[in-house]
Order: sequence, then C-alpha cells, then structure tokens
Amino acid sequence: MLEELRSREKVTGVKQTRRAIRDGLARQVFLASDADPALTGPLREQCMEEGIPASAQYTMRELGQAAGIQVGAAVVALL
Repeated sequence: MLEELRSREKVTGVKQTRRAIRDGLARQVFLASDADPALTGPLREQCMEEGIPASAQYTMRELGQAAGIQVGAAVVALL
C-alpha cells in the first residue's frame, strides 16, 4: 500500500483530505495509527458516510515518508 502512496496522485493533511472527500476526489484515505483521534475520528466518519475505504495501519512517520514529505502525516488521501 505504501508503494501506491509513493506513485499515485495524493493530498496530505486534514484540510486537504476533507476537501478531497467532499469534492468526490478521494479514492482511499490513510489515517495514521498514532495520530490524535480528535483529528482522525471525524475524517473516519466522513469516509464511512461517503463509502470511501479508510485504513489506519501505518504511523505518521511511515505516511509522511510515503507521501514524500519531511514530516509525519496524520492523513493522506489517494485521488
């Protein structure tokens, strides 16, 4: 799965992911297992409502590296 994050179009961060879900662009969402549930919980609910698969099996560090950024990422969405 992380290989897919490296090679496909994506957005990182809570605001951009929320916007991608709302606009119908997100195909899959990755939530960091070690991120604050206050951040990831509402996004998980939004994904459930929209029928978008959401996974929480990676850490913020792993998601950040896969997304190609220098810091950890709480949320990454594949477009």
